[in-house]
Amino acid sequence: MSSTENTNRSVFGLNGVTGMLIATVLLLSILVFLTVWGIGVQQGSATNPYDPTPITSNLDNVKMISTENKNFAFKNAK
Repeated sequence: MSSTENTNRSVFGLNGVTGMLIATVLLLSILVFLTVWGIGVQQGSATNPYDPTPITSNLDNVKMISTENKNFAFKNAK
C-alpha cells in the first residue's frame, strides 16, 4: 500500500501566512484606491455643480417621440 500523504507543509507558503498577507494587502490597496477616487469625484462635483436649467426651463416643446428631445435631456456639467 503506497501512501501519498502531503509532506510539503510550509507555514510561509502561499497557502499560509504569506498568502493571507498578500490577500490583506491587496484588499487594503483596493480600499485605499476606491476611497481616494471617491473623494476626487466628490471634490469635482462640489466645484462643478450640475445646472438643471436646460431641463426645467421650458418643457412645452417636448414631444412623446422625437429626436429633438435630446435638447431637453441631461447634459454633462461644463
